[in-house]
This record gives sequence, C-alpha cells and structure tokens, in this order.
Amino acid sequence: MSGEQITKKKVKVIKIDPSKCTGCRSCELICSASHATPKYGSTNPAKARIRVMFKPLENIYLPVMAGEYTPAECPGRYSIIIDGQEYGECAFCRASCPSRDLFKEPDSGLPLKCDLCESDPTLEKPLCVQWCYHEALTYEEREEEVTEEVKLDQMEVALESLVDRYGLEKIVEGIARMASKG
Repeated sequence: MSGEQITKKKVKVIKIDPSKCTGCRSCELICSASHATPKYGSTNPAKARIRVMFKPLENIYLPVMAGEYTPAECPGRYSIIIDGQEYGECAFCRASCPSRDLFKEPDSGLPLKCDLCESDPTLEKPLCVQWCYHEALTYEEREEEVTEEVKLDQMEVALESLVDRYGLEKIVEGIARMASKG
C-alpha cells in the first residue's frame, strides 16, 4: 500500500569554477560575518561555511562549501586529477568528520553546514555568490522531478498489517460493525 509519487522539487546549487577563483577569500569573510553574533559584528574565517583551498605549488584555488556531518571517517581513499596533478579526496571534501577539524565551529567543535543563506529576509543569491567579484561562484535554481517514497503514518501501517493478516474484506466488515455500534 505504500508507494512512490513524483513531485517537483526546487534545487538550489552553488556552482564553482576554480579557473576563475583568485583566492581573495571574500566569500569566507562575508559568510563568517553573516553567521556572527551579532550578525556582521565580526569576521572569523574559521566560522565560515565556505573555505578556499589552496595548493601553492600548483597555484590552484578551490572554494568548497560545508556539507553534511558524518560521524565516521570516510572508508574510501580516492584521488582527483586536475591538470595532471593528483589530489587526495580529503582535499576537496565537503563533510565535517572526526578525522579533521575543517567545517567545525572553532569554539564548540560543532559541525558547520552551508545553509545557502536561507535567512529572513530571503536573499536573491547566497552572500558568497554576491561577493564573488570574479564569478568563480554562481547560483542556480531549477525544478527537478523527483521520485519520493510515500511514507505511511502509524494508522496506515497498522491497517496495512491487518489487511495483510486478515484480508481487506474482513477489515471492512469489522469497521462497518464498529461504525453501526457507535
């Protein structure tokens, strides 16, 4: 009785073009300022939900947004090759995990996650995108069709279980008897 339904979902994405990133770190500063208490009261890039990674020998800058927290260290050790240079996957990983302090709030150790500046009032674009003068960060919204599993509430789960055990006819007869008594 449970099933799937197709719905439209608004997908919000910050796209990164590392070839345009100059390493100015204005995205880090505005992000940390907007999450400061009071808002815009201070800047501390360690509290930003975006970090600009830098490989000095290759002169590559790559902005990375904080993603989901993972309670365990990643089991895989893959490498990423950019312009013939090999990088470990941790170099560009978005997750906050026990094996590194990146994307953890420096005072409390709690994991940080990019919220796309979903605040009140709602912004047209996240602040890091607005402050990226070299357009290394761009914002895109689009609608996608997604298949979602329809979750049953507790009563539906119970009824489904009864129907599986006794059959639909018996359940309907029982409900009809109860309705006539009540």
